[in-house]
Order: sequence, then C-alpha cells, then structure tokens
Amino acid sequence: MTLIKSISGIRGTIGGATNNNLTPIDTVKFAAAYGTWLKDYSGKDKLNVVIGRDARLSGEMIQNLVVSTLVGLGIDVVDLGLSTTPTVEIAVPIEKADGGIILTASHNPKQWNALKLLNEKGEFLDAKQGARILELAENEDFDFAEVGELGSITKNDSYIDSHIKEVLNLSLVDKEVIKKSNFKVVVDGVNSTGGIAIPKLLEALGVEVVKLYCDPTGHFPHNPEPLKEHLTAICELVVKEKADFGIVVDPDVDRLAFISNDGEMFGEEYTLVACADYVLSKTKGNTVSNLSSTRALHDVTEKHGGTYEATAVGEVNVVTKMKANNAIIGGEGNGGIIYPESHYGRDALVGTALFLMLMSEKGGTVAELRASYPSYFMSKKKIQLTPDLDVDALLDAMHQKYESERVSTVDGVKIDFPENWVHLRKSNTEPIIRIYTEAQSQIEADDLSNRIINEIKEVAGLD
Repeated sequence: MTLIKSISGIRGTIGGATNNNLTPIDTVKFAAAYGTWLKDYSGKDKLNVVIGRDARLSGEMIQNLVVSTLVGLGIDVVDLGLSTTPTVEIAVPIEKADGGIILTASHNPKQWNALKLLNEKGEFLDAKQGARILELAENEDFDFAEVGELGSITKNDSYIDSHIKEVLNLSLVDKEVIKKSNFKVVVDGVNSTGGIAIPKLLEALGVEVVKLYCDPTGHFPHNPEPLKEHLTAICELVVKEKADFGIVVDPDVDRLAFISNDGEMFGEEYTLVACADYVLSKTKGNTVSNLSSTRALHDVTEKHGGTYEATAVGEVNVVTKMKANNAIIGGEGNGGIIYPESHYGRDALVGTALFLMLMSEKGGTVAELRASYPSYFMSKKKIQLTPDLDVDALLDAMHQKYESERVSTVDGVKIDFPENWVHLRKSNTEPIIRIYTEAQSQIEADDLSNRIINEIKEVAGLD
C-alpha cells in the first residue's frame, strides 16, 4: 500500500496506516494544508472552492472529508458531485472561485484515490506552490474557523451539461456538420464519470452511441488505464456493431483514446496528432507536447507551417510552454488534449468534438486516417538500479556519450537521432531509470531501448 506526496497533489491507496496510505487523517491533513495555503495565496478573508470527483468507490468518503475540512477552515464549497477533471477546471473560473480540488486517482486502479489541486484559473499549481502545501501538511500548521465563521456548502450537479454546452460553442465545432455524418460510436466509460459525460456530448452532436461500461458505479471492469491490453471488449464491440470508431476515457476523463473501425487501436499517442491536424488546418499556429510524446506531432505541425516545441513531462510544464509560445493546441502523448480556446487543461470532451470535426471533413474511415499520419512505434521500459548508484551521474554519462547528437537535458536526457529517439528519466521515488524510445518500427524501438539499457548497465558496472 502506498502514499505518494508530490507537488501536484497527494495520491494513495485507501485503508491501512496513516502516513503510509490515503487514510481519512491524511486526507484531512492535506485538504487543510491546501485551504491554509489558499487563504495566504489569495489574500482574501472569505474563499470559495469548487470540488468534484470521479466515480471510484472511495470517492464519496474522500469528498465528505475534504468538503468538511474546507468548511472547518471557513471556506465556502461548491460541490459538483460526480464530475470530470476538465469539468471542475472550467467550473472554477465560471464560479469566480479561488481554487478547486478534483478527487480522482486518474488511471490508477480502484483502490487508489487522490486530491488534485487547482488555482483560481482552474489550472494545476506550480512546483513552488505545491511544495509549500506539502510543508504546511508536514507541520500541521492549520488555524480552523470558529463556529460563527464556518464555511457553507452549495451543491450544483449541472456542470457536466454546462461543460458540454461550452464544447458545442467552440469556434471550430459545428454540430450540424457532425450530425450530417451519421456517426455510430462505441463508448467505454470504465464505469466512471466518462460514462455520463461522453455519451451526453455525443448525443448532443447527433451521434449514435453504443454504451459499454457507462454506469458510474466505480466498479472498474478492467484496468482503467486506456492501453491496448485492457481494451479487448471495446475493440471487439466496435467491429460487431459496425461502428465508425470507439472512444475510451480514463476515470476522470482527461485522457482520450480511439479505437479504429477495424477494431485496432488508433494509438493514444495519435489522439493529439489528429486533433492538432484539424485545428492547424483551420488556424495557423504552434504546438507543444512533452519530451516523451511522439515525433508525429512535430511532423504534422511543420506540415501546416507551425513550430513544435517539447517540454518536461507534466501537464503544468506543457501549459507553461504553451502560454510562452502562444501555442493553439498541445498536450501529452497519453491522450491528453489541451485546447486553450476552451481552457488550459487536458479535456477528453474537447478532444472528442475536434476529432469528430476532423472525421466529418476528411471522410473515409478512422483506419484510413491513422494510416495517413507518419508511422512511429514506441517502447517503454525501465531499468532497476541499486540504491547506492548515482542516477544523475549515470544520466550525465549517457549525455556525454551522445553529445554529438541532438540532446535535451530539460527532463532527464533525451537523445534525438535522425530516425529515432530515446528519453531517459529517473524516478523521484525509487532507483529506476525509465527508458522511452520511438522508431519507425516496433522492432527498431525495442532494439534501441535494449541497446541503451545495456549501455547504462555497462556504465554502472552492472551485470
């Protein structure tokens, strides 16, 4: 069982001992730290915070603890109930709230939950702000409100509908164009809030929906990370139903994957590529993704006359670079679409609408669309090291070995070869180096990762 405290929030498994798991005590302590930080950060006497959760089994318990803690600090709460991460993100500025908390462990299995923290813009906190919250939690430096100054709770379960309306109003989304295409789509909502939001959006766009695991019970029918090995059922159902494609989201609906009409994975890395292809065809501009994302986004961006840049892994890093570069779309290779016209957060609803517009205009099948993009293949591996090894020194040695190539040290070491690349990142919690490679065939990607692993072992003196 695990408790992971980081600058982006607190995440852990339910049950067990305090400080080792996400227990009620740990939940209250971290919520109090966020509320205390928010008071100081905002400089206001009276605060308002938006709270929403995915459908996982511990969600209601964690939500009650967080809401009550904030009320105890004298903070008013807007309780969205069952919601999605992007829905909470858009609700914060609409409510003119001072911050927000999303209760979700994203793609983690059912025994996990987490508190993800937002600022007044509905965006994730930066590293400095997150570090301060961790410090407050560690010191338990809280000052709760007296009885006459307790906060209030307002329930509002209409925000998924508001979110859908916001998507329909985007300048590059035309409901009538999509409706005329007569799409039939299978949706795997992994029995969380995507089972509410995605079918509602599709129906509003005139799309025929076939639901799979769309009952928000929190009983995940398969591992909720939208990877090929977890998605046998929807791949088979897309073919059986003769659907145009399938949609898969994670429990909090910020990651989006497609299944092609032939039952094959479109490729989570290519979700952003396709959406960017559509947006860039209408609006000239730049794109951003993280260093571990496919090179195909770079290729598509340049095809449309834009500039692509990569940044360190992490949504907040992508958003910061997007703002600096005035990027018109960006995200991460895990199926995360960030479209600033809507908001600066990964949003599967926005991605779904943009993809439907692309398919409406291009015609043909989803399999044909996928075949039209540059074809790259990824390998993701890791090497376990002994605790006494200096991981930073190993990464520096690999940097020096390949200094004649294009090398980035923004986030670990990324080496760009002419035909492929490798990205080496160390874990912050254990002696592990993660190795990501991409090449023009799966064999080449695997061979490159194996070669790099052997080189690291040689440098480290490991057998």
